[in-house]
Amino acid sequence: MEDNLWERLAKPAPEPKTGLSLGRIARAAVELADAGGLDAVSMARVAERLGFTTMSLYRHVKNKNELLLLMLDSVAAVPAALGEPCAGWRPGLRRWCGAQWEMLRTHSWIVQLPITGPPVTPNQLAWTDRALAALAGTGLDERAKAGVVLLIATYMHATARLSADLGSAASGAAIAGHSALLGSLVDARRLPALRAAVEAGAFDYPQDMPEEERRLDYEFGLDRILDGVEVMIETGRPGDTA
Repeated sequence: MEDNLWERLAKPAPEPKTGLSLGRIARAAVELADAGGLDAVSMARVAERLGFTTMSLYRHVKNKNELLLLMLDSVAAVPAALGEPCAGWRPGLRRWCGAQWEMLRTHSWIVQLPITGPPVTPNQLAWTDRALAALAGTGLDERAKAGVVLLIATYMHATARLSADLGSAASGAAIAGHSALLGSLVDARRLPALRAAVEAGAFDYPQDMPEEERRLDYEFGLDRILDGVEVMIETGRPGDTA
């Protein structure tokens, strides 16, 4: 990110009553992406939505990549609750992940953004800061803390992308249909372990789970990651604990 754009994001100028501004441009682009995905976003469409020419937009935003950074920073404001005290590192990281998940599900296009390097916008770095702060007092050194945050952030991003890609295929009805199909295809003689899992309902949603909650979630995988982090903290060994 060019220094000029960083400065304008970190210390935004007062928004004029009329005309173009970074805030108005970002909000218009986000509205397009929320409604139609990243494919719906272009410099021309954003300009049209705002009632200006495309050339007018280029006076504020250098190119499409810079526009995408603006969009991400616009929706990535860190919730104030993440700055409040939390009872331990594990609840702190779970709270952080819950806020991340909410943001990624609300703006599912985020997971389709091209990754060209580490987080660089002010709000992205603020998210990283809050996650690192949750690990204060664990005894981990700064490199280990950064490794934990990167691992968790990567897991959350990948799970949110899979959730977005699956869409309705992760609904209760779709999963039930898949389970029924597996039941008809999986032969206990050829695939005994898989058959046992199917018959145990391992691939089904719990029957007491409401239909509106039947979707791909991140909780199970996150808990396993945090279990590993807990071992690392208890042993004081950031590498192999075997």
